[in-house]
Amino acid sequence: MIPHPLPSPSMGRPERWSAGHLLVPLGAALSLLPFISTGVALVAGGLVALTMGNPYGERTRRAMPLLLSVAVVGLGAGMDLRGVARVGAQGLLVTLASISVCLLLGTVLARTLGVSRRVGLLISVGTAICGGSAIAAVVPVLRPKEQEVSVALGTVFLLNAVALFAFPAAGHALGLDAGQFGRWCALAIHDTSSVVGAAMQYGPEALEVATTVKLARALWIAPLALALEAWQRRTSGPENLGKANKPWFILGFVMASALVTWVPPLQATGHTVAAVSKQLLVLTLFLLGTNLSRSTLSAVGVRPLVMGLILWGSMAGLSLGVLQK
Repeated sequence: MIPHPLPSPSMGRPERWSAGHLLVPLGAALSLLPFISTGVALVAGGLVALTMGNPYGERTRRAMPLLLSVAVVGLGAGMDLRGVARVGAQGLLVTLASISVCLLLGTVLARTLGVSRRVGLLISVGTAICGGSAIAAVVPVLRPKEQEVSVALGTVFLLNAVALFAFPAAGHALGLDAGQFGRWCALAIHDTSSVVGAAMQYGPEALEVATTVKLARALWIAPLALALEAWQRRTSGPENLGKANKPWFILGFVMASALVTWVPPLQATGHTVAAVSKQLLVLTLFLLGTNLSRSTLSAVGVRPLVMGLILWGSMAGLSLGVLQK
């Protein structure tokens, strides 16, 4: 869900002054302006990183998960908890089915395309639940090599960037209403940042539906990680198994929504907090773009990228077909 930091290609190197020292903070400040869209912010961050580099890489990588957590909690302050619960319940069975199908299809594709078992599983987990956050959650359990994590994260990053632009255009072309588009985003796009960013372009109703369904989907990180841990213990032994990360910020989202729902005088403040949170999301996407690098792109490889693209396209098509029935 939360975009996991991409490995830094410049760790341990002496830092030199570059235009990136000026452009990264300037771009971050501009992304807080209300007329800057999520897509513009992501592209701008990527262009800065690829042309000038990101000298603040360690800081931006640490800031991204915190900013997105705060933004998601803040979005809850603008939503009615009763609507959140209703939307979450409606998408429960579809979410469970999509996760199961995605993991099964990912296993088949990895074997067919000759992608290593761990890389294939990481890409499948990221596609099934919530991108970089799901990958980061199961890394302590699977103990993959750093290169394998980089490949999976790079694949998810590239597809997320495409989704931010492709999904709103496809939704309008297909004539999807706000509710359909919100559910489609939540089921078919990897990371929460791109889900919310795409839904914001489709309107408030799509944003509420997409955020709610996506967070409900993210709750499956914990049971999936436990299942993988049990499988890993059986196949590889219990040595050095770690604990999976848990998305605690989802509780904050629910609490913020409950507060404005059951304390009506706070609703006006809640809408203000939600508006600020939307711009924090734009800032998060800019910072996500600044962590893109040539080494990240080159590390992905053709086969993992093809696997991720086919798996993503298949799940997007299947989920769209279900939602349009």
